[in-house]
Amino acid sequence: MSRVTIALVALAGILAGALGYATIIQPAPQTDSVAVQAMIDDAITAYDAQRSATMAAAPAQEVATLDADIINPMIESFLMSDPKILQRVSVALDSTLRAEERSQATAAIATMQEAIFNDPGQVVVGNPDGDVTLVEFFDYNCGYCRSALPDLATLLAEDPNLRVIFKEFPILSNESIDAARIAVLVGDSDVDYWSFHEALFTSRGKVDKDVALAAAADLGLSPVSLELDMGTDSVSRTIQTSYEIAKALNITGTPTYIIGNEVIPGAIGVDELRQRIANMRECGETQCDS
Repeated sequence: MSRVTIALVALAGILAGALGYATIIQPAPQTDSVAVQAMIDDAITAYDAQRSATMAAAPAQEVATLDADIINPMIESFLMSDPKILQRVSVALDSTLRAEERSQATAAIATMQEAIFNDPGQVVVGNPDGDVTLVEFFDYNCGYCRSALPDLATLLAEDPNLRVIFKEFPILSNESIDAARIAVLVGDSDVDYWSFHEALFTSRGKVDKDVALAAAADLGLSPVSLELDMGTDSVSRTIQTSYEIAKALNITGTPTYIIGNEVIPGAIGVDELRQRIANMRECGETQCDS
């Protein structure tokens, strides 16, 4: 069998194996020419490795030269005969990468379990003994976090068994850091944190220290005391813990949610959050096999 034939067979085997992972039904991005060339190169490399082993056993055996000008048009013709192959390969690749990301997230979350779910400095709203926990990393000056506020309000109103943890993750500005420091102190006080949280996200303009102090004052807290305490080590440690978790889990933006063993970046909407919560109750994972 020639190298050309073997390379084609090897590529066909790679493509056929990939089809077994094609479980996502959404249209995937079309595979570009670089990806196609990479598949060709992988097939040739696999052949060369096998051929080298054969040559080591029989060094006197004559080896044919593989001409890219011949093999490339043949593979292109094979792929063009069924262009949907590229889509299926792309879907399979996406599915594989997502599975790898979930596996990595599971391992990372396991190492940070206590800091994520049981940190004594974190703010918990909803049912503190709820059967499902949703964690949100947010910045008070994040527009996407602001737009996602109604999603959490809806979930808290309709789900009496939902536990929500807020993680201060001020990454957008110094004003965000100041507001987060005041928020940590409010979270340690005997007041309705959700009212404070909602007030900051529904305020006009940039959220800074003054906005946070005003919202805290509306709840009966002393702005003077809060401003004096906002730079204490305990406040800094609480925010630093969020940074450490984010680094371990490769969280780089807000809002980012954690449910179960999944890290969910972005404001994905109330329906998606609701489905993941339902899946947690059904199978213990955010994505059930069924």
